[in-house]
Amino acid sequence: MKIFKFPILNRLKKGLTFLMVFGLFSSVSYAQNISSGIDSTSVKVGAQITYKIEVETDSINLVVFPEGQTFVPLEVIQSYPVDTTKQDAKFNLIKKYGLTQFDSGHYTIPSQKIVIGDKTFQTDSLKVEIRDIVVDSTKQGLYDIKPLIEVEKTNDNWWRLPLYILLGLIVLGGILYWFVWRKKPLTEAEEIALLPPYERAKLALQKLDESHLLEHSGIKEYYSELTFVLRNYLNEKVYDKALESTTAQLVSRLQLLKEGNQIDFSKDTIKNIESILKRADLVKFAKSAPDIALAEMDKSTIASEIDHVKEVLPEPDEEEKLLDLAYKEEQARKKKRKKIVISVLAGIGLIALIFTGFAIKYGFNYTKDTILGHDTKQLLEGQWVTSSYGFPPITITTPEVLARLESPVPDELKDKVQTTKFGFGSILDMFSVSVSTVKTTPENPQGQQGGQQAKPAEIDLNEASERAIKQFELNNVTDITVKREKFTTPNGAEGLKTYGNGHIPVANTKNYVAGHYIMLHFTAPNVLQEIIITWKNDDVYAEDMADRILNSIELNKTE
Repeated sequence: MKIFKFPILNRLKKGLTFLMVFGLFSSVSYAQNISSGIDSTSVKVGAQITYKIEVETDSINLVVFPEGQTFVPLEVIQSYPVDTTKQDAKFNLIKKYGLTQFDSGHYTIPSQKIVIGDKTFQTDSLKVEIRDIVVDSTKQGLYDIKPLIEVEKTNDNWWRLPLYILLGLIVLGGILYWFVWRKKPLTEAEEIALLPPYERAKLALQKLDESHLLEHSGIKEYYSELTFVLRNYLNEKVYDKALESTTAQLVSRLQLLKEGNQIDFSKDTIKNIESILKRADLVKFAKSAPDIALAEMDKSTIASEIDHVKEVLPEPDEEEKLLDLAYKEEQARKKKRKKIVISVLAGIGLIALIFTGFAIKYGFNYTKDTILGHDTKQLLEGQWVTSSYGFPPITITTPEVLARLESPVPDELKDKVQTTKFGFGSILDMFSVSVSTVKTTPENPQGQQGGQQAKPAEIDLNEASERAIKQFELNNVTDITVKREKFTTPNGAEGLKTYGNGHIPVANTKNYVAGHYIMLHFTAPNVLQEIIITWKNDDVYAEDMADRILNSIELNKTE
């Protein structure tokens, strides 16, 4: 039998074999570049487990780490940013997750999917133990569940007060503009009132013609209007009591002005005025009824005599013109002042109304402090800062960044003691907080061989607290009350809490004010850490700040 060879088929088999070997090698190579692990396999209920994934890959590959709650039954409480380092042509990526579980038992962290380029890889699953917190019931008493208590609702809608005030001022401004400041169009009566006395009198006579009173048997009203036009003109230009004078008194006054050469009235003018005024008196008081023709003639006579009076009136001198101008300016100023007073009173009334409404809803002190401002309230509602201070680091959240403070050390102790101190404010201020770390260098005891580490010195927290109280006394704080209790930070660090009241001196005076303080002391090998918070009495905002700071403290102990 003759055997035929197929070169193309043999080459294809060799190629497939090469691809399978290369793919297997590539998979193994990628697998070797991925590692995962946890910092502890057994923790207490609620404690954090740090899960770490480390990937080494080329810079051209896109790496996608797990996101969301992919660690069930454990809960992700924090996803840390990716830490990236470069070595030669490769990148080393480290991704950490904070995991926890609030029920005791044994759990399995499921394998996690990591995408590198166009390939997907799985980490190994890990087993963890969540331990119960053992409570010794022989030492720790058992108590009933405490009843519910009412908590005062915090006001998170602080922006509403300034917004409502702004809206109210806008509405009030619109009302004041429309009814007080706006230059309103004049009515017909106002336009007539602005005319000079002569033009106003002539216009009144014209309107008297248009009234048709004579045609409707209104002879009495006609003569009343006619004599009023004449008297009003004389009142403004000749004699300022013409409206209230009798006919005889007015005619006598005109005669005196003529005889005194003050106004050169003609005899006919005085005679005609007297005749018409007497006839009007008869019509108004004696029910006389002259015919229409005579009434119309009297109107024409009045119009002529007004012209004659205008002609003989002397021209006002410069002093009179200035007095008239000053009078008009004073009237304008009075009118403007009246508008300003109305506007100010309306504004004050609106603010008082808004203040009263918010005081009823949110309380008088909160509303007052929001409008007038309050130092500690502004600090409480401002942008807080979280930072770490000293070493071992103390992580704390404060209303302001703590500044480094001078902490002098005696020369003989400089080689043995290292002190760092940071703070905001002082004991004399409305609010203060300070963080300090004292690190000592223990000496080798006699007989200890070189190279061996000295035994860490033990630090008594009660003595540290007493020294801090003594420092208060050196700062002239009096009547200090002292209470001590155990304190545990949110991340489990244990220390001593000292708190109480006292009387704090007022700067540059001999006066004192009541105040509060809280001291926290922690210890690590050869390290004393201290946090002090002080504030003045009856300051609810400062109390809230102190509580917020206490709940933010975390201590990262060195191994």
